[in-house]
Formats: sequence, structure tokens, C-alpha cells
Amino acid sequence: MTEEPVRYERSGAVATVTMNRPRYRNAQNSAMTYALDAAFERAVNDDEVSVIVLAGAGDHFSAGHDIGTPGRDVDVTFERKAVLWWDHVDKSGGDQRFARESEVYLGMCRRWREIPKPMIAMVQGACVAGGLMLAWVCDLIVAAEDAFFADPVVRMGIPGVEYFAHPWVLGPRAAKEVLFTGDRFSAQRAYEWGMVNRVVPREELESTVAALADRITRMPRFGLALAKKAVNQSEDQMGMRAGMDSVFGLHHLAHAHNAEVSPDSLAGMDARSMRGASGS
Repeated sequence: MTEEPVRYERSGAVATVTMNRPRYRNAQNSAMTYALDAAFERAVNDDEVSVIVLAGAGDHFSAGHDIGTPGRDVDVTFERKAVLWWDHVDKSGGDQRFARESEVYLGMCRRWREIPKPMIAMVQGACVAGGLMLAWVCDLIVAAEDAFFADPVVRMGIPGVEYFAHPWVLGPRAAKEVLFTGDRFSAQRAYEWGMVNRVVPREELESTVAALADRITRMPRFGLALAKKAVNQSEDQMGMRAGMDSVFGLHHLAHAHNAEVSPDSLAGMDARSMRGASGS
């Protein structure tokens, strides 16, 4: 039997949700997506939980979307939670891609961003492409010194991942550098750009996150929820949600273009070729 794609643990007022596909660097398939959603829902509904930590088992936080492991489940139906749209599995072309990615990627990330409890991403190793999306929906990011980040999907001809928060979490010029080069950037660089809250030695990552989470649990829960909503609403007033909507259209234009002029909607690239191109 395979292990569950997500582990859930609670210690006092802190729930830790751990992506559990370390063999595949915690690549995100649909099974993991819906397991994450169930774990987050469990934490939201538990009145004893004040803070949620998102972690990745093994050496890496997440290598991004699953585009090539044996567990890739792009053609599997799951009960949809994020958007009210038809199922994708019996559709084709843009109809299929738009339906699935609206739900599994953009819709789920938006749903998780609105969780009314503070979320901390605990990042080590790779946090690449779709892994960025998982970290970015969290309110705080604590990174180990060995963490590295990248969004290399422009190599596929696609202008960034589906949850296009780049200009808001990185700033416009850093966002362009990250996208134009596809290169890795370090935890320290992410800190300098304001994307990461703290950078610590790998051996201090868990204890630092635990201390920060404990500090936050001492604040009133409703006050935390309102403070989180206040900041999120301010980001949206600065155009974040509308910007994502417009870029999601460009994202799918790129998929459609690839499907016409290359072997598939990913321009014939897979996880191995993407790693080779980026040196990761």
C-alpha cells in the first residue's frame, strides 16, 4: 500500500500539514491537492488549532506540479471543491485544461489563501514552480539556508505558474528576472526581495517555526483572522486577484499554442528536462 500523500499532526494549538511524497520531491498531483484541502479543512474546523504549518517531508519542500511521476493523476475525477465548473476528465483540449487548472491549481490556491487561521510555510530544499504556489498561499515563509526557489515554466513558453502572485510577493523587477531567466534564487535572495520572513540553518528550521507559531497562538484568534483578511483585501485592492485572472488567460493561451506547434501542451517537456534546463 502507498503512503498517504499528506500527513496531519496537531501539537497544542498548532496543526502541521506535511506533504508526504518525498520520493518525488513532494510533486503535487491531484491526490495530494485534495488531501491538502481536507487537512486544511480539518485544521480550520478544529477550535483547538490557532496556527497551521505547511511542510514537506524529506529533503525538499516541493518540486512543483506532478508532470511525470507514476502517481500523475491528471485523468482522475475528484470531488470538486474550489470552483463550480464541470469535470475535466471527459473533455479535450482547452476545455479539459481550463477546467482542471481552474479547480486544482488557481482555485485551490485562492481557497487556501482565505483560510482564516495564520499559515506558515516551512521550506527546505526545492521550492519550484507549483511549489512556489503552495508557499505563497501561506502568510509567513520560514526557509532553511539550503532552500532554493524557481519558476522555470517560461522554458515551456508559459508565462509563470497558475497562481500568478509574482509581482506582489517579489516586486515587478524581481518577478521579471525570475521569469525571464528561469534561474534558481536562494533563500537569502528571497529574503532580500521580501518573499521570505526568516532564513535559518537547516537544523534550526523546525524549532524556529515552532517558536514563531507558538508566539502567534497567543494572539486572539478572531483578531488574527481579521488581520489576515485585512492584508489579503489590501493586496486585492492593489490588483492581485484581477491580475491573476488576466494572467490565467495568458497561461492557457500558451498551453493552447504549445498544443498546436509542439508535441503537447507542455511543449514536450517533462520534469527531467525541466530540471536539466534549470540545473536543479
